[in-house]
Amino acid sequence: MKYFIFLSCILFFISSNSYSQLKVGYIDSDTILENLPDAQDARQKLDALIQEWQNELKKMEADIKAKRDDFEKRKLIMTEQTSQEMQQEIETLEAELSTFREKKFGANGEVFQKQNELMKPIQNKVFNIIQQIALEEDLDFVFDRSGDVMFLYAKEEYDLTVQVLERLKLE
Repeated sequence: MKYFIFLSCILFFISSNSYSQLKVGYIDSDTILENLPDAQDARQKLDALIQEWQNELKKMEADIKAKRDDFEKRKLIMTEQTSQEMQQEIETLEAELSTFREKKFGANGEVFQKQNELMKPIQNKVFNIIQQIALEEDLDFVFDRSGDVMFLYAKEEYDLTVQVLERLKLE
């Protein structure tokens, strides 16, 4: 859908009388974020946090497995009440594991919230630089090459990635 809208806009501007005045630039946000120290620091913090939570998950899974193995070994000699209590304990641990996984890694989990918290200021900074360059160079559009819009061809002279990186490093 985005591709269709993009092509429609381009065709509209090409077919209009003012197409010769249309100025377009593009960036590669992946390259910018890979070369921006602030973004690398944010990514490292997020990766460390993810690793910490994954270690907690592994520990919880190991505890559940140990309880389940212990239960399987001893279930023949347990009383009915002890067996039910142990099964209930295992089910509770599994529910806690599932809740923890959803809370940390779910659709609106802490990973995504933390990523937003860390990356939003960086993205705003990049966006402001892109806006400055677009205004200075009188560009009508600036596209992101690494996004959903597919570029079949783009002249390097319209690539603003290096300019954005240079200005970000000056700040």
